[in-house]
Amino acid sequence: MSYEQIELPDVSALRVGIIGGTGPQGRGLAYRFARAGLQVLVGSRSTERGAQAAEELNALPGVTRNAEGGDNAFACQADVVVIAVPWEGHAATLAELAPLLVQNKIVVDCVNPLGFDKQGPYALRVEEGSAAEQAATLLPEARVCAAFHHVSAALLTDPEIEKIDLDVLVLGDDRDAAAQVQAIAQRVEGMRGVFAGRLRNAGQVEALTANLIAINKRYKVHAGVRVTDL
Repeated sequence: MSYEQIELPDVSALRVGIIGGTGPQGRGLAYRFARAGLQVLVGSRSTERGAQAAEELNALPGVTRNAEGGDNAFACQADVVVIAVPWEGHAATLAELAPLLVQNKIVVDCVNPLGFDKQGPYALRVEEGSAAEQAATLLPEARVCAAFHHVSAALLTDPEIEKIDLDVLVLGDDRDAAAQVQAIAQRVEGMRGVFAGRLRNAGQVEALTANLIAINKRYKVHAGVRVTDL
């Protein structure tokens, strides 16, 4: 079965919240989702910073004032919530927001647990197996997926780049939730959302980011992933 033969759900009416929406990755994803016509709730530790980031997004090309901002709790009101915080604050942030991420809320974790030393980036060992599995442990009532790990913030935030030419690997144990995340990725020009297995396999997807950073450094590019024969 080809990618084109798989029908994805209509997600045009969904609101997408970004936890950590003022950081490079969160801001970039918020911009691309808003540019794709989705309603976006930008979250930050500061209500003022979240609101300011949303106003800045609304002024960018292709965005028709469909971004709102506030604190991270505000962003949790969305139908789908993306976790885009630094790894160092991942567990604490999710533990704090856990009471709001309940009742089968779809949560998308795009955090990459990486360390850096003189030899470059490397994958960190995570007790639960991956950042996404840590999220699932801390958010037992949510439908946790892993996705958007390999998308360059530099490309996402550049208004002059119209297409983001890559595949987004989506992992999750709830196939309906994963399909909705695939469909959200599909709305961004150039992207495809590809189901890549259960959440237990998220660790190697997160770790692959270290290899892409090495590629970017060596070849002066913003590398992504494309799945062939699909």
